[in-house]
Amino acid sequence: MKYACYQIDCFTDEIFKGNPACVVPLEEWLPDEILMKIAEEMALPETAFFIHKNNEYHLRWFTPEIEMDLCGHATLATAYVLMNHLQSAHQLTFKTVSGEVAVAFNNGLYYLDFPTRKPVPTTLPEQIARGLSKQPIAVLKARDYVLVYENESDIRNITLNRQVIDEINLDPGGIVLTSRGETYDFVSRFFTPQASIFEDPVTGSAHCSLIPYWQEQLSKTDMMAAQLSKRGGILHCMYKGDRVLIGGNARTFSTGTFTCG
Repeated sequence: MKYACYQIDCFTDEIFKGNPACVVPLEEWLPDEILMKIAEEMALPETAFFIHKNNEYHLRWFTPEIEMDLCGHATLATAYVLMNHLQSAHQLTFKTVSGEVAVAFNNGLYYLDFPTRKPVPTTLPEQIARGLSKQPIAVLKARDYVLVYENESDIRNITLNRQVIDEINLDPGGIVLTSRGETYDFVSRFFTPQASIFEDPVTGSAHCSLIPYWQEQLSKTDMMAAQLSKRGGILHCMYKGDRVLIGGNARTFSTGTFTCG
């Protein structure tokens, strides 16, 4: 059977930048092992699968290794495909394992309405500490470890020893490094131990924790953030109490079909 697929670059205005995701519309769910194999074959940070049934959209996200509980850029990619390629409305609500997540297109950006995941102070595991070229000034955790640094230069220049970092299993979380920004309100980088893609280009879901943290530090509810990966990405962030809005743009890199079964 043939399936449509769309490769979308997210949190960017240009192709070859931001975070790429594959979006696959389905009529019915395929077995989990087949969804996993498709994500492995796509070999992108995330592959999103959705079903439109009984006037509801159901959405799931897979890395090449695991199914995720929440993914920002692949949600943005799915909304972009629906709004730009499949002529849906410019406001959508998806049913997911993390509850309902909405996406709306306003003022030229796609805004993800995600749950807040406020990080709390914690102790840095020894495996992570050994893998960092520089130690953070603060350590917090929600789904992901949030390591806070003094300045943007620290974030740009830090190196991680992957062999050491891979000793820890944070499934499905990761390690986000963050600091105040020079041009933007705050900056970050994101790493996932034991994943085929070690540094994620742009991690929308990590901002569920970054936004409430920086809202307290900066006393701002409306912020601009940059993820300082090689591809890079820009996020418009708004704190709404128990929810956060994460805004960005997207571009279509390719459309096509694949045969499965």
